[in-house]
Amino acid sequence: MVSHYLFLSIILFCLGILGVVSRRNVFIVFMSIELMLNAANLGFVSLSRLHVNMDGHVLALMVMAVAAAEAALALAVIILLHKHKGNLDTNIFSLLKG
Repeated sequence: MVSHYLFLSIILFCLGILGVVSRRNVFIVFMSIELMLNAANLGFVSLSRLHVNMDGHVLALMVMAVAAAEAALALAVIILLHKHKGNLDTNIFSLLKG
């Protein structure tokens, strides 16, 4: 049963990588990164369940806390870039160089 969850985790992580590599919209890239983090959480929790300890659950909670902070900062940067430039193409991030 755990192998099904790990297989699902691998599929979700690969879909996230595909979204980051192939898309140019910042929101799609951001959602793909969140999908990869959630796939890693699913893997942590399923392996923790397999080994009957709580380490994976604790690690998944820490990843969720980091993802929440990352989401707040990334959305703030995206909103500011959209306000100043008007589009959300990933090439806009080259403007952040000093």
